[in-house]
Amino acid sequence: MKTTDFKNKWLVPIAFVNIYIIWGITFLAISFGLNGFPPFILSGLRFFAAGILLIGYLVAKGEKADSLKNWGKNAVTGILILTGGTGLVAWGEQYVTASEAAITIATGPFWFIAIDKKNWSYYFSDKFIPIGLILGFVGLILFLNGSVNSNTENVSSSLRITAFIVLALSSVAWVLGSLYSKKNPADHSTFMNISQQLIVAGLASFLVAFFRSEWTGFSLAAVPTLAWLGLLFLIVFGSIIAYISYIWLLSVKPAAIVSTHTYINPIVTVIAGFIIANQTINGNQLYGLVIILIGVLLTNVTKYFKLSKRSKAKIRRIARHFGRISRPYQPM
Repeated sequence: MKTTDFKNKWLVPIAFVNIYIIWGITFLAISFGLNGFPPFILSGLRFFAAGILLIGYLVAKGEKADSLKNWGKNAVTGILILTGGTGLVAWGEQYVTASEAAITIATGPFWFIAIDKKNWSYYFSDKFIPIGLILGFVGLILFLNGSVNSNTENVSSSLRITAFIVLALSSVAWVLGSLYSKKNPADHSTFMNISQQLIVAGLASFLVAFFRSEWTGFSLAAVPTLAWLGLLFLIVFGSIIAYISYIWLLSVKPAAIVSTHTYINPIVTVIAGFIIANQTINGNQLYGLVIILIGVLLTNVTKYFKLSKRSKAKIRRIARHFGRISRPYQPM
C-alpha cells in the first residue's frame, strides 16, 4: 500500500466526521455565542480571526496574496456564502432554536436546483428530483407549522416566521455564492481562496454590524465565558477544521458523496441540542424533518446509486405514500 493511500484511508473518515459532527454542532455554538455577541459581530469575529490565522500561515509558507482580481472574486464568494449564508443564520438564531435553524437550512439542495436554471433540463430529466422537491416542500410546511405553533418564550409568531424566512434567504445566498465560485474560480490555492473569503466576509459582517448599530453599547468585557467558548469553537472548528476538511474531501471524493453532510448535520444538531442545551422538537417538527431528509435524498438518489426499474418503482410508491399521509387532517 502506498503511503498516500494509507494516509487517505484514515484521513477520509476523519474528514467526514469533521463535517458531519462539527457543522452539526456549529448551530449550537452560534446560539451560545449569541449569549454575549450580537449576530454580525459574532460572525465578523469568527470569519476574520479564522481568515487571519489561515493567511498568516500561508504567507509564512511563501504563498502570495497580491492579486486584486482574485481578491475581488473571493470577496463576492465570501460575502454571499459566509456573510449572507452564515451571518443570516446567526441573526435567525436569535429567534429560533439551533435545531430549528439546522433543519431549515437542510432545504439548501432544493434551492440549488431551483436557482441553477442552466441545468434544469438535466435535473428534471430524472423523475426522482421533482418528487423529492415536492416532498421537501411538504416537509418544510409541516416543520414550519409545528415551529410557529410551538410554545416559545418572549418571541412572537410573526417574528419567528420572519426568522424562518431569513434562514431560507441564507440558503439562497449560500447557493448563489457557490454557483458564482464555480463559474468564476480564483487562481490562488484553495486554502488561500478560503482565507481571503473569510477575511472579506469578516469585514463585511463588521460593516453590517455597524449599520445595524450592534457596536453601540457593546462591550467585550461584558461577554460571558460561554459566549467566548462558542466563538472559539466557531473559529477553530467551524471555520477552519471543518471547512478545510470539506474542501479537501471535494478533491478526493465525488461531490455528491461529500454533500451527504446535508442530511447528517440537522440530526447531529437535534441530538446535541437535546443533550447539551435541553432543546427539543415537537412531533410535527420531527415528522417534517424526516420528510425533508427523504426529499433531499430523492433529489440526489441517482447520483449515489444506479437503481433498477423495480427499485425506482418502489421508491416512487413510498414517496406517494408519504405525500398522502402528510396531508393535514380535516375534521368532519
